[in-house]
Amino acid sequence: ELLEIEPISVSRLVDRMEEGGWIERRADAADRRVRMIFPTEKANAAYADVKSLAGEVYEESLTGVSLEDRRILIRVLDTIVQNLTDGETSSLEKIKNTEGRAA
Repeated sequence: ELLEIEPISVSRLVDRMEEGGWIERRADAADRRVRMIFPTEKANAAYADVKSLAGEVYEESLTGVSLEDRRILIRVLDTIVQNLTDGETSSLEKIKNTEGRAA
C-alpha cells in the first residue's frame, strides 16, 4: 500500500527544512508567484559526507569480489528491483499458487 502525502504535510516538511537551514526558497525569475527550493551549503556538505561514506561502505563490502561478479550482482539486484516495482505477482505469491500442483 502506497503512503499518500497530503500537500499540507509536504509544505510543513519544507518549512521545517528551511527553518533547519537545509533549503532556501527563492522566487522564480520568470514567474514571481512561483517559489523554487534550493539546497543550502549545509545540505550540500551533508550530502557529500553521506555520498563519501556510502562509497567507502560499497568498496569495503565488495572487497575480493571480481569485476565480473560485481556486474552479475548488479544485474541480479536490478532484476529484483524490477520484479518488485512492476506490480507483478511476488515470488511468494507464485510459490503459493504452485503449491499442491504436480511438478
